[in-house]
Amino acid sequence: MEFLTKVMGQSHIGAAIRRVEDLEEAIRHPRVHAIFLLGGDINYLPGMIKKVRASEKMLLTHIDLVEGIGKDRAGLHLIKRMGVQGIVTTKSNLAKFAKEEGLWVVQRLFIVDSESVKTAVRVAENIKPHAVEVLPATIPQYVIQDIKKSLRLPVLGGGLLKTESDVKETIGKGIDAITTSLRHLWNVAL
Repeated sequence: MEFLTKVMGQSHIGAAIRRVEDLEEAIRHPRVHAIFLLGGDINYLPGMIKKVRASEKMLLTHIDLVEGIGKDRAGLHLIKRMGVQGIVTTKSNLAKFAKEEGLWVVQRLFIVDSESVKTAVRVAENIKPHAVEVLPATIPQYVIQDIKKSLRLPVLGGGLLKTESDVKETIGKGIDAITTSLRHLWNVAL
């Protein structure tokens, strides 16, 4: 569970941001240790990395959603050299390359039915990311337990969380931490 302590810190909530303008608020927030960048373009990345590093927080870049980054080994090598600490991706090949680069890797898994659970587990078993993120975070408890039992990895949850009780219920089901762009949920004490 090294990922949870090194990346998430003492918090169970990661700030998901989509725009450069959102970074300052995430950096200033006392309960946020990990910031998940879910958009933007590569031109703003160096400045963002510098600010996050200065704040002693962690930046994970959703490589599938940030424009201008090659979706290949060279792109991952570039962002590693720029100072990105970790990535989020749905793509197995990018997760594999990122691990080879020494980045923290969160494999994002969309859970829509029983077959997608089997596929997600099979893919993550092959890649061995540092953590998985299931979407939506509101999936049933037995699915979370099956994923954790099969993978023995931290499980993050993202999507479809709206209230403090949603967050607490999700954590109560066994999700280790959540990612959310809703600012009022960054304050939830767990």
